[in-house]
Amino acid sequence: MRLTSQQIQQIRTIVAAQAGTDAKIRLFGSRVDDQARGGDVDILVEVPTSVEDPAPLAARIAGRVSRLMGGRKVDVVLSAPNLQELPIHEMARKQGVLL
Repeated sequence: MRLTSQQIQQIRTIVAAQAGTDAKIRLFGSRVDDQARGGDVDILVEVPTSVEDPAPLAARIAGRVSRLMGGRKVDVVLSAPNLQELPIHEMARKQGVLL
């Protein structure tokens, strides 16, 4: 995994502040591959309760994590009981690493 322990802790803090302490975070995509270079940061945030405004929530998390990562592009995929499940959710769960 190409994140430092400090970055992981800061991402956890950001997600907890925005989505609650019960949210689970999975890193997926190229950042999971230690042999890869560059690439954006892809995270799945799994929230156990309904999310009223998913787009602003995902944008806030992505913006804060992007600043943490020096402006690197960050993609946030949200999962919540009231949101539609898409193939990317399944892929992120299978290939992702829990932070």
